[in-house]
Amino acid sequence: MEADAPRRLTLDEFQPRSMLVTEEHSVPKPRFAVIDAHNHAWDESPAARFVETMDRCGVRQTVILDAPLGEEFSRFMDDWVGPFTDRFLPYTNLEWRQVNDAGWPERMAAAVADTAQRGARGLKVPKSLGLRIRDAQERLYAIDDPRFDPMWAQCGAEGIPVCIHTGDPAAFFEPLNETNERWEELHAHPHWHFHGGDYPGLRELLEQLWRAVKKHPGTTWYGAHVGNYAENLGYVAQMLDDCPNYHVDISERIPELGRQPRAARRFFLQYQDRILFGTDRPATEGHVWPTWYRLLETEDEYFAYSPDPIPRQGRWRVYGLGLPDEVLAKVYHANAERLIPGARLS
Repeated sequence: MEADAPRRLTLDEFQPRSMLVTEEHSVPKPRFAVIDAHNHAWDESPAARFVETMDRCGVRQTVILDAPLGEEFSRFMDDWVGPFTDRFLPYTNLEWRQVNDAGWPERMAAAVADTAQRGARGLKVPKSLGLRIRDAQERLYAIDDPRFDPMWAQCGAEGIPVCIHTGDPAAFFEPLNETNERWEELHAHPHWHFHGGDYPGLRELLEQLWRAVKKHPGTTWYGAHVGNYAENLGYVAQMLDDCPNYHVDISERIPELGRQPRAARRFFLQYQDRILFGTDRPATEGHVWPTWYRLLETEDEYFAYSPDPIPRQGRWRVYGLGLPDEVLAKVYHANAERLIPGARLS
């Protein structure tokens, strides 16, 4: 008898099961204690729930990037952080609504100084700078616009780092056609697509960032998401080489690092003093930290980076980097302890 003709599938129905038989290692806790340098409050209430997951996954401290300025910062610490002040490193945010008002940069610089005295450990800058924030003539502000210099300089004076998210995955800046590797993700989230109109290209945004970092050598910066360009580690390396005050966190880029394991391993070995661990995922997603540990610590091959049947960020699998202990210790906690005020394991 002839076999039945195969049924035609739509893309979202295609969920292949790998036939590879390879070693698998579960890594529920890291080889060394962790400081997560990129995360959010994620509407967790109370913070105790976050701490429970941190304890289960070997995370000593977590940077929370959502704290407001001034008196609101103090309320945030009381209401959200509560008794867990030794477990969280709060970063403050700028108030952009009056960006075009006279004296706004100086007011923001003063607010950063005040909030640092209240306990802010850093400043978070979102991707909206470069992509959404506009001047009085409705032109997009460049990241290196001189208007913002007082804030960056103030962070240097206060000794707090600037964590900056610039751009987004490279495919978000490409035409949304059959060649775009994030086709499914962008169709699910069309507001993440930054191609066309007056949006700058990703390289243009990164060059703006490069100039800003270079202009403020007394300020410590770290680029979120592997320097905002995990698809091109060579470019990130050039910026690290040119700017000794620049560092990167690795948050939310397991699928990018894990599909280029040899290049990623070389990158970690070469820049082991410049890389911060981070996840950018809710504590309720308890699988995220162990998946990162597996990527960094093991040499496992072709494993899923997400529990979802169709991974959000791309239909591929990842490979472990097998980093040596001395590199793991720096990435997991030592670099954060050196760069972030208040970061410590005990």
